[in-house]
Amino acid sequence: MPTAAYVRVSTADQNLDRQLEATHEYAVEELGVDPSSIEVYRDKSTGTDVERSGYQRLLDDADAGRVDAVVVHEVSRVARSISDLERTVERLRDAGVAVHIVSERMVLRPEVEDEDPYQRALFQMLGVFAELDAKIKRQNIRQGIAARQESEDYHHGPAPLGFEKDSGKLIESGNYHRVCETLDT
Repeated sequence: MPTAAYVRVSTADQNLDRQLEATHEYAVEELGVDPSSIEVYRDKSTGTDVERSGYQRLLDDADAGRVDAVVVHEVSRVARSISDLERTVERLRDAGVAVHIVSERMVLRPEVEDEDPYQRALFQMLGVFAELDAKIKRQNIRQGIAARQESEDYHHGPAPLGFEKDSGKLIESGNYHRVCETLDT
């Protein structure tokens, strides 16, 4: 039965390579898994979205008995909410699937009665901090947007073609007229 590697980044411009390398290395070295039997489930979506496709496919495959272990780089890759994290782990456990968290070298096995209470507490604390981090990021983004909206300065990224920024204002660059001529043709 294949071992699942679940990897997730929040935005399309982020790279999954570090997580892929860490989860594969762990599966091969710690679990003795043949690299060809690692099924990769990947998402480029926020961890607060439980409808992400790779995540849903992973849970469906676990429910169907097609996965025996899930390897993730860190807790925050699974979920950014303690309640979503708990539901995910319980669903995987109900399906008989162990969850391996690489960065903390933590294993949550399906046999709950054999669980180390300290490990469970650490897992929950990591979930709480993942949720806190997500909330702080959302708050910072809202505050940053509000501050930029109050400012009259240009704050929409790089200056458009034919313009340059000067003290927060857009001004015509030296090639402005050439850009206009090119665009008109």
